Amino acid sequence: MKLLIINMNCGGCARGVTATIHDIDPNAKVDIDLAAKVVNITTIANVEQMTAALEKGGFPAQVQ
Repeated sequence: MKLLIINMNCGGCARGVTATIHDIDPNAKVDIDLAAKVVNITTIANVEQMTAALEKGGFPAQVQ
């Protein structure tokens, strides 16, 4: 899945996003393009689980 996270602005944000994703699926593959504010995730979790967890963590995400 590909998500746009508008308020992901720095390396700390990217680490927080990655940690949140790995809380849901420890085996998820996460590829972050910080400049574009886009996260590509390969996971067994569904998009609703990911977006809910990210929003709870302070990183509201939009599906791309």
